[in-house]
Amino acid sequence: MYKIKCILLILCLLACRDVACRVSDTGVSNEKNVAQTPSATEIVRRADQNRRGNSSYSELTMTIVRPTWTREIGIKAWSKGTDFSLTLITAPARDRGQTFLKRGRDLWNWQPSINRMIRMSSSVMGQSWMGSDFTNDDMVRESSTVNDYTHQLAGNERVREFDCYKIILTPKEDAAVVWGKLITWICIRDFVEIKTESYDEDGELVNTMNAYDVRAWGNRRLPARMEIIPAERPNQRTVMTVTKYEFDIAIEDSFFSQQNMQRVQ
Repeated sequence: MYKIKCILLILCLLACRDVACRVSDTGVSNEKNVAQTPSATEIVRRADQNRRGNSSYSELTMTIVRPTWTREIGIKAWSKGTDFSLTLITAPARDRGQTFLKRGRDLWNWQPSINRMIRMSSSVMGQSWMGSDFTNDDMVRESSTVNDYTHQLAGNERVREFDCYKIILTPKEDAAVVWGKLITWICIRDFVEIKTESYDEDGELVNTMNAYDVRAWGNRRLPARMEIIPAERPNQRTVMTVTKYEFDIAIEDSFFSQQNMQRVQ
């Protein structure tokens, strides 16, 4: 009888140890899952880095759709970090050769048809770019979603086939930005910006951007098509279709100059 009691006691102790190990393992796993969830700012930073790279070159077509007409604009674009960008209009013929330069906080527009270099001020950043539904700020990226906004993680939501982080971006007090608020949905798997809603200072929705046809471009994934629709004019839209992406290319700071604006092709 004594031996039987000892055996039962040993079995009970072993069972308790197994339960404790399973609880401990679950706790460690949960801690790891919590640790793996990045902060809202880190999510926005990784999405921004995924989109920019250290440097990049792209070719794309912008299609402006209105109830009675459609217009296409051919574009080549170069960028380096967050301080340098150069955008060249390749079509239509009447706009060919027009360029936009960002160098730090300095923004310039070269218009060959009138042989004039125009300095762009912050006051025009909210205006339409080339008659599209994108703003000047959207295209030249004067403001930074990473540095000019605070970020709040508002949970996870599914947008079409993508599981996304939902992030609310609020402008910092001293930031010169176009929008009163942004809400963006960023893919959990590969940090692609899938959808963004832009609001004015009164909290009214101005437009919605949706990204489609997410595909691999080298070692990163990005949308091949982006569509922006104004909230008050749902019968119009602007579609950006990317045909070429190259990242981390060798490009000198001197490429981004007023002189090169007038000769780049």
